[in-house]
Order: sequence, then structure tokens, then C-alpha cells
Amino acid sequence: MRDHGRVDLYLARHGEADVEGRLTETGARQAALLGQRLRSVSLVRVHHGPLERAARTAAIVAPNLDGAEVVEDDAAGDYVPYVPHPNDVPPAFAGFVDAIGPASPDLTAAAEDRFTGTGEGASLVVTHNFLIAWLVRAALGAPPDRWLGLNFCNAALTLIRYTPGRPPSILLYNNQSHLPEPLRWTGFPPALRP
Repeated sequence: MRDHGRVDLYLARHGEADVEGRLTETGARQAALLGQRLRSVSLVRVHHGPLERAARTAAIVAPNLDGAEVVEDDAAGDYVPYVPHPNDVPPAFAGFVDAIGPASPDLTAAAEDRFTGTGEGASLVVTHNFLIAWLVRAALGAPPDRWLGLNFCNAALTLIRYTPGRPPSILLYNNQSHLPEPLRWTGFPPALRP
């Protein structure tokens, strides 16, 4: 919604996917419920990454959104936003950081430019865990390496509000209230599920 320059950024991780990157039946159900949850929100645009799991999630969500433009955007893709210097990595994340590969600073900058507090009206970005973690970290003004350790469930909803003259506000964080219990906690390894 837009009010006196206010911009709302809705972020959703794609639905559950199989090892080949296609939505599972669970992922498609999650996406449908996400679309129903958002049907009363006046969204102007839906950005999604180019990978099938994000594109398919956006395609399932979009019919619930009255007239929102759907845009494939590399900046909403699955990439590493920032790799900290090895001396700045908490020991618990050292192995993970070693395995994730190089950062994509151009895509990270493009995502920040496109999605954070600019534009006309509210938008939804259907993306992947790393980008959501990066944008939440930025909204909090946390150090760049703080995106590590933030994890988002499939089809969960995060909402960041940008209001001129005020710091960003995180109004929803990894919210799954639109998903019944059996569809929650996907995206996390079984050891982290309650």
C-alpha cells in the first residue's frame, strides 16, 4: 500500500521444491495459500527470480493479485549477496561460507536499488532465502555478515515498510499464518523443526 510516500515490500521465499528445483505438490499448495493471503493487498508488481521454483510460485500467486504486473528479474534470483572476510565469519558459519562460492555484488546492488523503498506502491518479491536475509539485514542496519544465520520458510511472508524520513520497519518476519501446520517449517533442515 502507498501512503504519503510509504512503500511496502513483501518478500516471500518460493514454495517447497524438489532437488531438481521444481515445486513439489506441497510447494504448489503453499504458493496457492500465499496468493490467497495476499489477495486483499494492492500490489503493483511481482518480481521473481529466473529459476523455476520462484517463477512457478509467482505464477501461482499472481492470479490472486488484481492486475499486478509480473516481472522476471535477475536481481530476485538465487545468489550469494555478500561473502564476509574469513576473519569476520562466526565459527559456526565458517564451513558454510567456504562452500557457498563468490558473492554477486552487481546483483546485490541491483536488488537494493529496485526493491528497497523506491517505486510506486507495494510490491512482492518471490525469491530465495539469501536475498530475503540480505534485505532484512539491510532494513535493520545490521553489519553485512549478519545475513548469515537468517533463514526463511518456504512461502513465508516478510514485510518491510519504507517511510520517508524514518528507518525501515519490519512488520512481518517469516510469517506462516496462512499455511496449515503440515505445510510449515519447510526450508529448514529437519533438526531445526519443532
